[in-house]
Amino acid sequence: MQSRREFVKSTSLALLAGLSWGETKSSHLPLAFSTLGCPKWEWKKILEYASQHGFAAIELRGLEGNLDLPSHPIFSASRMEQTKQEIHASNLKIACVSSSANLYVEDPAKRAKQLDDARRFVDLASSLGAPYVRVFGGKAESDKNPAPDAATKSRVAAGLRELGEYGAPRKVTVIIESHDHFTASATLKDVLRQADSDHVGLLWDAHHTFATSGEEPESTVKELGAWIRHTHLKDSVGSGEDRKYVLTGHGNVPITRQIAALQSIGYKGFFCFEWEKLWHPEIDDPEIAIGDFSRFINQCSGNPRACGLD
Repeated sequence: MQSRREFVKSTSLALLAGLSWGETKSSHLPLAFSTLGCPKWEWKKILEYASQHGFAAIELRGLEGNLDLPSHPIFSASRMEQTKQEIHASNLKIACVSSSANLYVEDPAKRAKQLDDARRFVDLASSLGAPYVRVFGGKAESDKNPAPDAATKSRVAAGLRELGEYGAPRKVTVIIESHDHFTASATLKDVLRQADSDHVGLLWDAHHTFATSGEEPESTVKELGAWIRHTHLKDSVGSGEDRKYVLTGHGNVPITRQIAALQSIGYKGFFCFEWEKLWHPEIDDPEIAIGDFSRFINQCSGNPRACGLD
């Protein structure tokens, strides 16, 4: 009889082997990377690197150290058409525009600012033709309880619903990231059900549900798959607060199983590498880490056993 570990590995191998990744670049998984991983790169270099290394899209999370993307000169009204032409000429798409908005905030004035900031990002995404804007549930620095209470979840859900209504006519869906105190499937399911909007979804940061909430990817996708619109992938070693980010495939995060779980539900979004170079300057430079992610995933597409699924 197979052990649970053997069953999960064999199931993942079967799923990966059956994926229609094909032999050509165009049939590989649609990869993206977040600009969080290359905070010093100029716009031109981002586009060139993405195009040259087999990426289909980029996620905008700051440019040249500026996290307030709507204020960046390349997105000004006078520059926007040129910016869009440059994206198109590079054969790329914008997978997501990621804000810093936190929806747990209770104070009315502070909450209004968070929602206003999120709307500015929705407007930017709409101008770029990007389908998603990321927001956070967040956590209060003074709150050490990892499980948000019912009132906090209700505030987050209400914020998502309000932003979803704003995004709907602009063809933008607002997605909450599994992050901070909102990593457990049960918590996220409560919030997303309460939000009850076709223009609200989930950015599955697969690292955090595994590393923070201890969930196996197959379980998370079973619980939350109906809401998953975008995903973040990354690898690490260690446990708890001692985790350290490492190059893809060198840690203990089950990335190949995460991909297989998404494919098993017919996920159509991008597989986005989030290298947190801005927050962790000591980790490998983006020229190494981003290209390594692309090589690892493409290697797995042709030979799942090379990724440890044997």
